[in-house]
Amino acid sequence: MAYNVLIVEDQDIPRALFEIYIDASEQFHHLLSVANASAALSVCRNNRVDLILMDVITQLGRSGLDAAEEIKRELPEIKIIIVTSMPEYSWLTRAREIGVDSFWYKDGQKDSILEVMARTMAGEKIYPDSTPLIRIGNATNHAFTERELDILKELTTGDTNAEIAERLCISVGTVKSHIQHLLEKTGFKTRTELVSEACSLGIVVRNAREEPNTAE
Repeated sequence: MAYNVLIVEDQDIPRALFEIYIDASEQFHHLLSVANASAALSVCRNNRVDLILMDVITQLGRSGLDAAEEIKRELPEIKIIIVTSMPEYSWLTRAREIGVDSFWYKDGQKDSILEVMARTMAGEKIYPDSTPLIRIGNATNHAFTERELDILKELTTGDTNAEIAERLCISVGTVKSHIQHLLEKTGFKTRTELVSEACSLGIVVRNAREEPNTAE
């Protein structure tokens, strides 16, 4: 019996590709596709869902990670694979913490996603070692420390250094120091330039803030 797969994806092209790949597979059956992660739990409650391909940012900005957490809490037997093209650094950690089974960066390769699906259904947890390498200014996202990425993410809020420092439980001076290091590494002159480019590349994503790691 083929595994029933729910696709949660709001972009037409990747959704269509997933559907084609699944339809061509004997191991999997395409049950349904939805564009909004908020609908996923209801579908799971009312249908036999074995596996979910879950994007992170879905229609109306709904978080696939939030939906995955709800589903894992209520229906832990359902396997979930997070699928995304965004290199946002915090998502890998969050996915592991909430019990997501596997994590796959979209590469458009049929065999790649089908292999991850098969291995996940066999009980494996498939995660990449790191986020995709993205160049930003004179550096790459892999050149940033975890704390620098925390600061970069907080800068997307537009809050002051004092507000960021309070949220991360560090000093204002430490915030300023991390911002200066980010500017020196990338070669950008202002924090506005830095944040704009980081957001456009998906290195950090607005409105995707998770609870920060308070260790310096």
